[in-house]
Amino acid sequence: MDRPNLKQGLTLIIDELVRQGITLSQARREFERQFILASIKSNQGNLGKSAESLGVHRNTLRNKVSDLGIKADELPSKVMRRPRRRTQSPNDSAQ
Repeated sequence: MDRPNLKQGLTLIIDELVRQGITLSQARREFERQFILASIKSNQGNLGKSAESLGVHRNTLRNKVSDLGIKADELPSKVMRRPRRRTQSPNDSAQ
């Protein structure tokens, strides 16, 4: 999408949001949510690459995903939590 079409498209969306009485806070939150989802999907679920393309740290992106209530079923199947490494406790080594 070239710049004039992008601006026209955004203007139409913004006009509709204003007509519906959406607050700036609601609009900002939904825009951020959709923008992050689109980035994650375009990077096939790779949060590291998505964070880089968004210009944020990977942990910041993870926090944003959580804060915005983005659920696992909205993300590509590749986005999964890695299993935590089990740290060996002194009791484990005695067995």
